[in-house]
Amino acid sequence: MAHAHSSNFEANARAALADAQLQRALGHVRVNFVERRAAAAARLPEFERLRDRAVAIKDHTLAHLDYYLERFADEVGAAGGTVHWCADAAEARAAILAICRKAGARTVTKGKSMVGEEIAINAHLEANGIEPVETDLGEYIIQLRKEPPSHLIAPAIHVSKEQVADAFRAAHRNLDPARPLGEPAALLAEARAALRGKFLAADVGITGANFLVAETGSAIIVTNEGNGDLTQTLPKAHIVLTGIEKLVPTLEDAATLLRVLARSATGQEFSVYTTVATGPRRAGDLDGPGEFHVILLDNGRSAMLAGNLRDALRCIRCGACLNHCPVYQAVGGHAYGAVYSGPIGAVITPALHGLAGARHLPNASTFCGRCEEVCPMRIPLPRLLRHWREAEFERHLQPAVSRAALAAWAFLARRPRIYGPAAALAAAVLSRLGRRHGRLGSLPAPAGATFQQMWRRRP
Repeated sequence: MAHAHSSNFEANARAALADAQLQRALGHVRVNFVERRAAAAARLPEFERLRDRAVAIKDHTLAHLDYYLERFADEVGAAGGTVHWCADAAEARAAILAICRKAGARTVTKGKSMVGEEIAINAHLEANGIEPVETDLGEYIIQLRKEPPSHLIAPAIHVSKEQVADAFRAAHRNLDPARPLGEPAALLAEARAALRGKFLAADVGITGANFLVAETGSAIIVTNEGNGDLTQTLPKAHIVLTGIEKLVPTLEDAATLLRVLARSATGQEFSVYTTVATGPRRAGDLDGPGEFHVILLDNGRSAMLAGNLRDALRCIRCGACLNHCPVYQAVGGHAYGAVYSGPIGAVITPALHGLAGARHLPNASTFCGRCEEVCPMRIPLPRLLRHWREAEFERHLQPAVSRAALAAWAFLARRPRIYGPAAALAAAVLSRLGRRHGRLGSLPAPAGATFQQMWRRRP
């Protein structure tokens, strides 16, 4: 799915609700993410203070982003690297392709990168005769299945181990078809063996970046697998593909953000690997790439910075808002039809790709507030979703029936003497319609009287 299919959210959601395997997989979100995040936060007494500090760091950086971007570029250059300023996805794809062609690349290994999904870099490389290989296990699985990620940090969360085994048997045809693949350990061993040769053959490695450090020109990635390190140290050239909002001023600031990232994402105190890359291999280094490139992508982020959506640029892609969202928990990530799903996706997808094709996403929210409550960066997601709903109304993008119904409600709401009797009549009719089962579809039927009527009848 691509962002153009966001307009199909309602149909996608119905299909997701009817998918028994998907519903079983989504049940793991509560245990694997929600409960672990709560436990990790509870173990750290200063967690809330760290959140406040993290917010202050990002707000300061975004307020002075021009300065920190220039400082970062200067430091990358001083370390022997190159920064490529890319206004949109097309420029980013062109820059990456030029680097790959200069290196004579036939195979490119990739670490996990949501910006890579955003610019569809895999399809672009394939169209130009270069094989991209995802090296994160989850990303490798969905690449074999020809699917986009369904979660920011767990791209294959929707896939069962039986489905993984089927994908491996279809892709690894040189192996014994009767080999046992019933256990996760067997699947992991097979993926490791398949990827080892790719790591050694790759001429270029592409990673994302969790943070960029202005004072040193460094790119930081956090992973729970060793693939990120192999991707950036073994090839001739290392490309860091990231958005301009990932800057922080200092390594100390990055350390603060790292303390809230893992706890919010996977419930870990720290990810297994935290890797800092600064420039290409230097004289005396035993390993490392000969070239170091940073692709800094705007692609609508400057417009967000200058508008009402600046707070969304604090996002550190931990996925906590997805994990706690009742809508995401019900339908998963693919229903959104966009690279970024869940509450944060419903905020940034209209900004990146236009509201007309993504207007359903801001409406896919109960406004329960759980997303803002757990966000380590305290992004006011309900307020930002409301911003898009207001914009949808102002631009007349809602269906005529919805606009007419809202206009009728507004007419009555401004006239209490009419509104009261009308609400009482509606409550009575709906109560009668749902009397047999006590429900109207998936919703409980009204009790038969309005709150004001029941208040007046109180003893």
